[in-house]
Amino acid sequence: MRDVYSSGNFVARTRGKNRFDADDIVFEKRYQHDTEWDLSDASDGLPEGDRWSTWDSAAPLERGPLPHPEWVVTDLGAVDTELGILKTGKEGDVFLIRRSVPGTGIETLMAAKRYRSSEHKMFHRDAGYTEGRQVAESRMQRAVANKSEFGRKVIAGQWAMSEFNALKTCHQWGLPVPYPVQISDTEILMEFIGEPDGTAAPRLANARPEGAELVSVWEQLVEALVTLAQRGYAHGDLSPYNLLVHHGRLVIIDLPQIVDVVVNPQGAEFLARDARNVGTWFAARGLSGGSVTPDDLPELLRREAGR
Repeated sequence: MRDVYSSGNFVARTRGKNRFDADDIVFEKRYQHDTEWDLSDASDGLPEGDRWSTWDSAAPLERGPLPHPEWVVTDLGAVDTELGILKTGKEGDVFLIRRSVPGTGIETLMAAKRYRSSEHKMFHRDAGYTEGRQVAESRMQRAVANKSEFGRKVIAGQWAMSEFNALKTCHQWGLPVPYPVQISDTEILMEFIGEPDGTAAPRLANARPEGAELVSVWEQLVEALVTLAQRGYAHGDLSPYNLLVHHGRLVIIDLPQIVDVVVNPQGAEFLARDARNVGTWFAARGLSGGSVTPDDLPELLRREAGR
């Protein structure tokens, strides 16, 4: 699988431009009625465990930004095959999916992040992350506040759409994130970071780079976090467990709780906490060198974000 990202250059401040809204119009449309997507015919005529590609069912805003990478399979005759689970998490699970066109040799691997259904508790500390966000319609606001069954569905949909929008925007900003292919209900299909045989890239905590590679990964991370801060955002839950290292390339994952540090009253603390979480890990690994020290990163991010 080809890499489609490279570390971008530091960008100038553009606060107020190219910002994204977690409550995208697609989300509002999807939840304006108490209905769920009917995928009962998605596997009609296919082997057990397979489904027809959902690409055609996605609206333009539910697909990744243009131009689509060459590896994205858009053929309407493609089939999605689930190959196993890659990761479990507090908000959902990630599966390995092969999308292929039978009889052609055209295929690609993707990661499918599926947010858990309404009976599962979603994020801890929801309120801190979502301060400054709004749900557009009063009935939905009441449902979310009451944590009714419909409210939990709305919350799951919000987190999924928030992550999909974050991935799209971060990709357009040149940040090292998986390319978001499409979203269907609470499932996000995105670029698989790993080997062609389906072996996933290790998390930073498990990769344990050393020496020059440790410095390189740190520099990539600093550049990405500065770029994000200049745009007015913080990851919000950054740690060595949601950073991947693939052949020396850093990739940031798990972005549903991305924080707008301009509108969130706790924005400065989210910036500092992200910096401390990763800085402590790199310092413990013996980081020596680099343009910014772990101790200096929190203040750098606050300064770049104007906080």
